[in-house]
Amino acid sequence: MNFANENKMSLLLPSEKSWLEALSSEFSAPYYAELCRYIETEYAISKVYPAKERVFAALDLCPLPSVKVVLLGQDPYHGESQAHGLCFSVPDGVKFPPSLRNIFKELSADVGCAVPQSGDLSQWARQGVLLLNTALTVRAGEAASHSGLGWEYLTDAIVKTVSSQCRNVVFLLWGKHAQRKIELVDQTKHLVLTVAHPSPLSAYNGFFGCRHFSAVNKYMESVGRKAISWN
Repeated sequence: MNFANENKMSLLLPSEKSWLEALSSEFSAPYYAELCRYIETEYAISKVYPAKERVFAALDLCPLPSVKVVLLGQDPYHGESQAHGLCFSVPDGVKFPPSLRNIFKELSADVGCAVPQSGDLSQWARQGVLLLNTALTVRAGEAASHSGLGWEYLTDAIVKTVSSQCRNVVFLLWGKHAQRKIELVDQTKHLVLTVAHPSPLSAYNGFFGCRHFSAVNKYMESVGRKAISWN
């Protein structure tokens, strides 16, 4: 895969080769060059999350051939020290945001493990859980400030790529925003699980008690794939 020399310094790219190859047409598209120019300017003049080297952490930690689960978030946390490139996740030592607290509450009730001490979900990513936000950056203190700029074209392509190139993946679509992506998934090849968002505003509308974590592992076992160690 070759990108024009003049674009090399301005393009934000994952380091993981399987994603670079699978998404080469997206990274070469005019919309992506324009998006990167805008985001580079934002990093230069504003505080933007996550750190530039963490923008593609979800892809870098979870190569395309390894994907077992896709969990879709909306955009990165916009608070200080929270976002690090994985949806719903925060770095070790950072206080759990409300949605993550509810995720851990359901996890504990579902599989019987203790509530994790760390909000860093990198271990899930390394086991094949693609923790993907639909927008990959955000301006500090301004939720959804980088939504609608073009990230969604790329992240839709990521979902389509998983659907077309992988088999037996579980797509966890929590909340209406994520559920809009259901049309991108070939449900003859994959399992889609939908439920209310884990936000405190909606968690009691079905998220609590959904038992998605154990459902993922039952499905993995049924298709001969290794279960996810969630705790």
